[in-house]
Amino acid sequence: MEVTIEKIEKETAWEIRHKVMWPEKDLTYIKLTDDELGIHYGLIKENKVISVISLFINKEEAQFRKFATLQSEQAKGYGSLLLENTIVEAKKFGVKKIWCNARKNKVDFYKKFGLVETEINFTKGGKSYVIMEKEFGNK
Repeated sequence: MEVTIEKIEKETAWEIRHKVMWPEKDLTYIKLTDDELGIHYGLIKENKVISVISLFINKEEAQFRKFATLQSEQAKGYGSLLLENTIVEAKKFGVKKIWCNARKNKVDFYKKFGLVETEINFTKGGKSYVIMEKEFGNK
């Protein structure tokens, strides 16, 4: 099955975010105030976006947010491909660190990509999160 990863419009990212992350909430709930500043990537399979992630670069740091894969396409490696691509793209911008607010139940997934847990934990929308990060050093 051939897939591609492309930059997508924020509205396309919103559609997948809404379906996967917070379908019970209003569409405005999944929009970020700084979505205009993000680089949105989509993994496309059979001409359909099935996984999305948004990358926000701030000087030497990058944060990826709103990483979502359609339920029917989860556990098939598509999200992993998209996250690997996003980390590579972030490095191209010269960032020294990439981080995310990881849902606690997804910590092991992010560890596979070299992200480590910080001591910063919080709860939002009834879900528990921990900030995870990966330092690139001077490579």
